[in-house]
Amino acid sequence: MTAPSSTSQPEPRQMLTVEQAAETLGIGRTTMFALVKSGDIESVRIGRLRRVPADAIDAYFAKLQAEQSQ
Repeated sequence: MTAPSSTSQPEPRQMLTVEQAAETLGIGRTTMFALVKSGDIESVRIGRLRRVPADAIDAYFAKLQAEQSQ
């Protein structure tokens, strides 16, 4: 068994908190919650927690690009 390398990058998270997702997009927490509530950004509930799948961020970004290129 090999020890983890100190130079290796941590695995990207599959699920983000709303705050982490907001930081990823460079927007505020309140704006992110509004996007989640409106359904513009997909999210899931795990117990009492709200999480945003990492690929939902990419999908939202692609949607914005498509809308602006029309």
